[in-house]
Amino acid sequence: MSKRETYSDSFTGEADKGIRSILGYDTDDQPVVRIKRVLVKVINNELTPKQKEIVMLYYYNNIDTVQIAKRLGVTPQAVCAVLSRARLRIYRILKYYLI
Repeated sequence: MSKRETYSDSFTGEADKGIRSILGYDTDDQPVVRIKRVLVKVINNELTPKQKEIVMLYYYNNIDTVQIAKRLGVTPQAVCAVLSRARLRIYRILKYYLI
């Protein structure tokens, strides 16, 4: 079975916007600084190595899922699945820390 080259990057949900907005803040506002610090700790300490690598490429380097898939030698669907699981894990841990 051949890989699909026309896969579209469809992460436009609220979770994706929330993570991007938290990582994009450059402010001295203490609650935002705390959330960002917790988010970075979660990414570094609570995700699997593959999840961490894909999250870093996607959010910090702004590489789309098709390019990540080519770089890692997997399908774009696999990248999307890993990102979805990573987001769910991030959400559950942030919810615990921040509520």
